[in-house]
Amino acid sequence: MPRRARLSSGGIAYHLLNRRVGRLELLEKLADYSAFENIFAEAHHPTGIRIAAYCLMPNHWHLLLPRSDGELSEVMRWITVTHTQRWHAHRHSSGTGPVYQGRFKSFPVQTDEHFLTVARYVERNALRAKLVERSDEWQWSSAYRGARRSAKLADFLSPWPMDRPQNWTEWINEPGRASELDDLRSSAQRGRPFGSEDWMINIAEQQGLEATMHSRGRPKRKTPDPFSQTENWTIKVEIKVKNQLRREEQLQSRTPIFGVCIDLFHAPQKPCLVGLLPGCEVF
Repeated sequence: MPRRARLSSGGIAYHLLNRRVGRLELLEKLADYSAFENIFAEAHHPTGIRIAAYCLMPNHWHLLLPRSDGELSEVMRWITVTHTQRWHAHRHSSGTGPVYQGRFKSFPVQTDEHFLTVARYVERNALRAKLVERSDEWQWSSAYRGARRSAKLADFLSPWPMDRPQNWTEWINEPGRASELDDLRSSAQRGRPFGSEDWMINIAEQQGLEATMHSRGRPKRKTPDPFSQTENWTIKVEIKVKNQLRREEQLQSRTPIFGVCIDLFHAPQKPCLVGLLPGCEVF
């Protein structure tokens, strides 16, 4: 049964990620990185792909597209299939198994300060992995190309939907907040939109991503509050007397109480402190 194409809306930015199966090395030598960048350049003409930021890592890669024209699955299929074919052909390993762990992961990005946050996340990858001392030193990234301001180096990079901050290179080299990184990784894992609360809810409804907005697993069962005013407590108290006659009394209470059950004729000898809970019987 054919896979359903990923839903994508024109005019919305996307972050995309894919990695080698088993987290093995995908790009082993400099020529591998260069060959992958050539695929970006080739894809720009037939597919019209727009790349705002990217980073190629040894076992995975990141892309940030400033705008999707609604053909996200087709574009990514062309890139991954082309790279897989050339990867196997170069190693004479056709028929030995998949290169990628599966389909690419993606999530929509709001084109405001959230777009800058994702671009920074993408371009900081090599620095965060301690492959370089500065993000713009990693040759296989848009940070490297952007810092050198060469038209030839930036041939497949596209303008951003907003102005790039003037101190961008310095900003991407500064450490980010841990909470920000956690939110981005959660969006990458679950495909959850990344933006303001209202925008996320709206995009999730448009693209059928409502499930990504909730925690995984079954919702936790609510434990009833024993002190809730909505609970009616019924306490049945029975007091045993020497003649073994019992008498029952129905009491209505909204909070648990404690009572003392004693033998009325031998109180000094048989005192008993009993905690009375809803519905329990004390003899």
